[in-house]
Amino acid sequence: MEEMIEIDYKPRDQQLLIHDAIDASRFTVVVAHRRMGKTVSAINHLIKAAVTNTNPNPRYAYIAPTYAQAKRVAWDYLQEFTRPLNAIYNIAELRADFWGRRISLYGSDNPDSLRGQYFDGVVIDEVGDQNPKIWNEIIRPALADRLGWALFIGTPKGRNHFSELRDRAEKEEGWKLLEFRASQTDIIPEKELWAARREMGEDKYAQEFECSFNAAVEGAYYGSLINDLEAKGRITTIDRDDLCRSFVAWDLGISDSTSLWVAQLAGKEVRLIDYHEAHGVGLDYYVRWLRENKYEGFEQFLPHDVEVRELGTGKSRKEVLQEAGLDIRVAPRLSIADGIQAARRLIPRCWFDHKTKAGLDALRNYRREFNERQNVYYDKPLHDWTSHAADAFRYLAITLDEGVDSWSTPLPKNVSWVV
Repeated sequence: MEEMIEIDYKPRDQQLLIHDAIDASRFTVVVAHRRMGKTVSAINHLIKAAVTNTNPNPRYAYIAPTYAQAKRVAWDYLQEFTRPLNAIYNIAELRADFWGRRISLYGSDNPDSLRGQYFDGVVIDEVGDQNPKIWNEIIRPALADRLGWALFIGTPKGRNHFSELRDRAEKEEGWKLLEFRASQTDIIPEKELWAARREMGEDKYAQEFECSFNAAVEGAYYGSLINDLEAKGRITTIDRDDLCRSFVAWDLGISDSTSLWVAQLAGKEVRLIDYHEAHGVGLDYYVRWLRENKYEGFEQFLPHDVEVRELGTGKSRKEVLQEAGLDIRVAPRLSIADGIQAARRLIPRCWFDHKTKAGLDALRNYRREFNERQNVYYDKPLHDWTSHAADAFRYLAITLDEGVDSWSTPLPKNVSWVV
């Protein structure tokens, strides 16, 4: 007679709905209020799936926005609920192994740790705080050969890629949407909810406890400005106009990503017509992208460190790009705070093409760093997946602020008057 192993987990009705949804649909999106127990249910479903999986060497993952957050939020739960299975723990890698199965915790702040792996199932927690490329470029392919499932869980953080996943799950076959509002679950006493509403204010309360996507991300620099643009229909399809003065603003990364915003100036309107970001490639890659899209003739705005000479070649990246035929203009050296103010002045003049969606998602979510222990925001930006797009936009803003947009618009190089 087989020995019965009991795990001390007694799911609430809402958690049972999550387990049933994952079993019934390959992709599940759970929008849940704070303290609903979504992380506990997610860890326990990973354990259940690993135990019942008959494939060789099952692999499962829980992914938080940062490695530190994964350790703080989920590591204790993983140990607690796998202890009856005599799991072996690797603290350095946040990994539990049992019966030839493995459950690992990751942070999307280190995407390279996720590359080259396969997964039978994945939980992506606090989706709105993570780079959407983690799903599209890394996790989705890693599920393909095992036909693995994915659970997206989180609390709203404004209109961003998590809200788009929510809308997709509501409509698309193979996807399932579950929403748990505090006013409906009865998990948190009504008296406590009223107290929270008084302390937090209506917008924050609606976001954290009633699953509203309408509030701007707390601490966001540009979220409310971009929401205003969206309400005015300024995020749309924009036709390129080469009679306009045109620019490409860069944020140069060495080991990090490099981001490029493509903008055109029409009167006082600034039209963002394209955005591109890549990681781990050389300058020749970006020059090639500019040429393929016929942006190489645009003025290129780059940060001041483009003039620093590299030890290996003795050349600065400015010189390398100039030798490639680009017209380089170095952005003024201003403080980050002054640059953010310049960007705030610029955004109300902007129109964004749908092709800039990845950059626009980053701008919406670019926010101040938060100290959870002291419950205060620092007066500096959080460095995460949003930073590169926001920095490139900041260089665009401060260079235009310097007076570029007051100049007369010259004829493009390939146009001449015939008299």
